[in-house]
Amino acid sequence: MNKKIVIVTPHPDDETLGCGGTILKNIERGYKVIWLIITKAGNFVSNEWKDKRAREIKRVTRLYKFEKTIELNFEAAALDQVSCSRLIAGISEAFKEIQPNIVYVPYPSDIHSDHKAVFDATMACTKWFRYPSVEKVFAYETLSETDFTINPDANNFRPNVFVNIDKFLDKKIEIMNIYESEVSDFPFPRSEKAIRALAHIRGAASGYEAAEAFMLLKERVE
Repeated sequence: MNKKIVIVTPHPDDETLGCGGTILKNIERGYKVIWLIITKAGNFVSNEWKDKRAREIKRVTRLYKFEKTIELNFEAAALDQVSCSRLIAGISEAFKEIQPNIVYVPYPSDIHSDHKAVFDATMACTKWFRYPSVEKVFAYETLSETDFTINPDANNFRPNVFVNIDKFLDKKIEIMNIYESEVSDFPFPRSEKAIRALAHIRGAASGYEAAEAFMLLKERVE
């Protein structure tokens, strides 16, 4: 059976920063990968910017060859004002449609409040007795969010799964560059140099030239 994978992202670009190489690798393996985008741009940005972002999402969807892209259209940077029940309901409806086997979610201690809200709501949608298709849940790291946590009581991202993405790193960066407003020159954290540096650090920790790192949060084995 071809596995179904859902990449849950608070914002477009999180999927590439956290899982870009792994997405490309899994699609090459024949897995069906669905992109679930939780938020849309708020009313504080222009219609021109919104149109540009919509075009970027279409290009990214095409380059990854996602099976499907689902947008829930909650307002970005405002999930702390959305009831948890509404957020869970939106994700739950998508999960019931997708029937995912593997779930990727943002790390909950990221500095962006949207990431924590998305993590908590997604976890409510991985209970085996309501979502029996779910076999594994991974948390991914996001440059400029995971590494910028300043809460001294927060747990640090401690990966226990590493994926070799040496073959896919250049393509990951090519896709990231589609998000023109989200990338800049080093030492900006979402720069090509920083993305490559993190990939090589994760590779050094796991014996690969370049890798992406994850925390395995849940696994059900037959």
